[in-house]
Parts: sequence; structure tokens; C-alpha cells
Amino acid sequence: MTTAPAWYRELQSALAIAPQIVLEGNVHDRYFLPNTDGKETPVANLIDAIWRALSARGYEALVIADPAQGSRCHPPTEQAREAASFVLGRPVTGDPTTSRRDATPLESLREDLLAVAFPPVRDATADEPTPRAPRVALVAELASRLTLDPERLSEAEHAVFVAAEQAALAARSTPAPTADGDPPRQLFNTIVFVVDRDRELPPWLMTHDDRLRTISIPRPSFGERRRAAASLLKNLPDWPSSPVEHQEEYTRRLASQTDGLTIRALASIAQLAREARTNLADIDDAARAYRVGVVDNPWRTEDLRERLRDAEATLGARVLGQDDAVRKALDLMLRASTGLTGAHGSPYGTRPRGALFLAGPTGVGKTELAKALTTLVFGDEDAYIRFDMSEFSAEQAAERLIGAPPGYVGFSAGGELTNAVRERPFSLVLFDEIDKANRNILDKFLQILEDGRLTDGRGATVYFTECVLVFTSNLGIWVEDPDAPGKRRANVTRTTPREEAHERIREAITDHFTRHLGRPELLNRLGDGIVVFDFIDEDTGRRILDLMLRNVVARVEREYGATLIVGPDALATLTDLAIANLDNGGRGIGTVLESALVNPLSRHLFAAPLARGDTLTVAAVHRHGQVFDLEVSS
Repeated sequence: MTTAPAWYRELQSALAIAPQIVLEGNVHDRYFLPNTDGKETPVANLIDAIWRALSARGYEALVIADPAQGSRCHPPTEQAREAASFVLGRPVTGDPTTSRRDATPLESLREDLLAVAFPPVRDATADEPTPRAPRVALVAELASRLTLDPERLSEAEHAVFVAAEQAALAARSTPAPTADGDPPRQLFNTIVFVVDRDRELPPWLMTHDDRLRTISIPRPSFGERRRAAASLLKNLPDWPSSPVEHQEEYTRRLASQTDGLTIRALASIAQLAREARTNLADIDDAARAYRVGVVDNPWRTEDLRERLRDAEATLGARVLGQDDAVRKALDLMLRASTGLTGAHGSPYGTRPRGALFLAGPTGVGKTELAKALTTLVFGDEDAYIRFDMSEFSAEQAAERLIGAPPGYVGFSAGGELTNAVRERPFSLVLFDEIDKANRNILDKFLQILEDGRLTDGRGATVYFTECVLVFTSNLGIWVEDPDAPGKRRANVTRTTPREEAHERIREAITDHFTRHLGRPELLNRLGDGIVVFDFIDEDTGRRILDLMLRNVVARVEREYGATLIVGPDALATLTDLAIANLDNGGRGIGTVLESALVNPLSRHLFAAPLARGDTLTVAAVHRHGQVFDLEVSS
């Protein structure tokens, strides 16, 4: 025998102890409730669910206060309309043309609320020799929309809730008829407010917790989603021909992938699947299309598979001297494209496509690898979303990412991160220098890495299930000096053996997340996604310099239509300067090249612009103090 949800059982018991009830939370969904025979059936909406609880207790009618359409009666039977009309003193039809024209919607609600709370008594009849009031309840279905600001009520709004407070404090329960032999139940003519959140009602009204019961309706549990999925998937074309074990497998699969969604959302997913004539085996596509709003899945295209076949060479040509890091990142991309991300933890994918934590010295290619991965997967280097986490070190920085909560400045704008992912659900999201972010922000990443979703300040859910998350950090290169408090010392240098350097950096990362931040669980969520980059060696430094020189030559050709040649003496000087100090990695090489070649070249071209077809040869580079000059020939 199926048990009713906890919120529904609480509603049933509250009818006898509270004259007013607030239902908040998941109030716009469908619900599964047991029938009298113990079988569970879906209920179309909350009004039907409330009426099921009321009718079982002998209520005769439910008045639904609708400011837009006028009060209406549920169920729409003659007996219910008669009871509701008797209590309100006017016809209750739901037809706006029969509503009072001399009263505003708020005035009508105030009068209806008081009429239901303190109903008139029917005359005695032969069937009911004892006069009694009709057992009627009232539901303010959209109570969240009654006020613009619950803490700054208008005069009319204030009058409604004062009436509600008066009714709550003065209402008295009366005996209700029961089956033969059962003691009579004491019940109220109940007032029910339906809101998205209980804070949308005046706070002073909510203080009467002994007279006003708040019941939260949660999102459906796994069991409820599974039962809904079993009912909805029966309409897919291959359901009748599928073995029972396959039906059960894909029912569980859809229920697992829709954690946090409503039953209505499951119905929408099933509708998408029916319209696309999706088979059971492809139900994941319908769930993904509903979550992110995009039908096509770039992770499963043949074009991506082709690019991934040659990806090691492609990435290695851009990120020089980091072969291990490139292979590690490529493993993640292969895992994402095959749909096996998180497969060891759950058979159903609800996490982001992948997460990388790129650690190591500055200028060694961490950000460049993120850009290269973006180009590889999405075909455009600019398709990645980048956040410089040094800008998010303040206590309130999390509000920038997910949006300010209701009532605060900027609430309507949403969050920078949630807005960006909502607009571009298939993307690589780069969080540069994550160790500089405020620790409160890290809690948001816990939810993203575990559940693949994040709720913004407006209450909307954004899904990260199609994203790759990349974090970069210089953690472990420098550490606190125990002999000089407040100062740092190098933890690893270019001369530290490679394996030892990797071990020291990993230990420093672990220490930072466990001891300093108290967030070891975040480290666990990253799993094997921590990639340590090596220092740039001299050979790699020469290759980076060569790559940068070719970029300069290409720029001169594009801007002037001319040819730039760097002679052997000039190249030797630039090489010596570039590899003299590799502690700053590729960025340091770029700085040397800019100072020793680009700046003096700019001076020369400004004074003597090249014509199309010209050739300019840099024969030598000379240093004069802090400035470089070029020896050139045309």
C-alpha cells in the first residue's frame, strides 16, 4: 500500500489544529497521491490535492479566491456551489461578470476570507436537526501576487492581512460529522494561502505559528519521479516492444537525471521525446534538451570525434613542453565525448562533462591549454567563459556569480556566471587563479561539481551538465616561510627534480584546501582532474620564442604586405635574452621579445613605413641601458 507524501499527511492533520495554513515550495506541480484502494494516481494540480484532503474530512466546498477571475468553487458541482454561495452571501460561479462591481479584488478577498472564517449557520432540517455552518474552506491560490512588497503594504493590502490575522486568532473549530461510531472531529473552516515562499506574506502575520501552520512542499523524490517516468514513458514508440528490464532501466535513468525537477518537467521531457519520436535508449537527449534548451548535442557529433583523433598533436603544437598535461586534458575530453564522465560513481550522467585543476608555475601554458581545448571542442577560441577569480575575493563576491537575493540591489540582473552558462550551455568555463577567490564561493563549486546545477538569486536553476570546468592556480610554487612569519619562500624551482616538484605542489594544494580553507570535499570532487604543469626548460623556451617570432612576422605581413626576416645574429641575441631567466615561463619570453624586438621595430616602422612587397631584415639587436635598438637592412 502506497503512503501519501509527508506534506500531504501534514496537511490532513493540520485541518484539525490550525484555522489557517500556508502551503509553500513546489506548489505549481502535479502530485502522486494514494486512492482509497491504496493505489497511487497523479493529481493534476495543488487545488485537486487540497480538495482530496478536505473532502475526506467532510468539507462541502472549496472557494478559490481569484483576483483576476473572481471567486470560483471547487468542485464545480451544484451542491458545492450552494454551500459556497450560502457562506459568501452571493453566487460563486467563477464568472467575472457576476463578481461584485462595487468592490476591488482585494476588498472582495477580505470579505470572502472573513465570511468563510465566520460562516452563517444553516437552519435546522429533518436530516440535520442541529443547526450548523457549512464546512467550507478558502484558498488564496496566488497569495504571492497579492502584494508588491510584504513589508511595505498598501492600505488595501494591509486590510486583507489584518482580516486574516483577526480570523486566525478568533476562529473556533466545530464538530464535524463522522462515520457511525467514530467520535466527532473538531474542524475549522480553513483558510489556505498558497505561496512560492513563506516570506512573501507579511512577517507579522507569520508570527502566529499556533494558529497558522506553514507546510513546505518539496520537489518530488526519486520514487515519485520514477513512478511519474514509468507513466510518461509508456507513450514512446518503442515502449510496448521493449523488454520489461529495459523499461525499468530507462525509467530509473530518467528519474536519476531529473533530480531537482518537477513532475511537470518530466512531462515536458516526455513530450519532447514524443515529438522527436525518440526511443527509450535516447531519452537522455530529451532530458538534456529540456535542461539546456538546445536540441543538438555537440559532444556527440562526428566532427568532434574527428578532431579528437588528432587532438594530441593539435594541443601539443599550442601548449609546448607540457606533454603530460596535454594527455591528461585529452583523456578528459575523450571521457566527455563518450558520455563516461562520472560513470564510476553513477550510471547516469548529471555532473559537468569534466573538471580540470591546472596547477603550476606562471606562464607555462595553463590558460593557453584552456583556450586550445575550447577551440578543439567548439571550434572557436572565444567560446570559453573566463572569470578572473582575483576579482571575487570580497565577502559578497558570490552575489556577482549567481545574482543578488530578492530585495537587494541588482536582483533582477541575475549572476554573471549563471547568466553566461544559461546563454551558452555548451562551453568551457575558466576560473583563473581560483585560490584567490573568497572561500564562500567555493561552496557554489561544490554544488556544480556534484550535481551539475546551480540556483541563481532569482530562484532559477542553471545546468552545467554540458560544460567543462577549468580552474587554474599557482598554488604550491610559493609557501609560507616558517622561519619568517608573513613572508613566503619558493617551494619548488626550475632545478627541483620533476617528480619531486609535482609531489610538493600536490601536497601544497591538499594543505590549502584542507587546512586553510576547510574544504577537503572540493578537492575530492576534482578527483584525478588535478594536473601539474612543469617549468619551462631551455629547449621549450626556444620553441616558444620561435612560435612568437613567427607571430610577429605574420603580423608584419598582414599589416604591411611586407616580409620580415630575423637574421642569425639577431636571433642568437633574442634567444640568449629569452632563456636567461625562464622563471616567468612563456609570458617572460613574450615580455623579452616585446622589449627587444617589437618596441624598436615599431619605432623603425613609424619612422620609415614599409611598402607592399618590401623585405626588412633585422641583422642585430643592440641594448642601450633599458632600451633596445635594431640594426636593419631593406
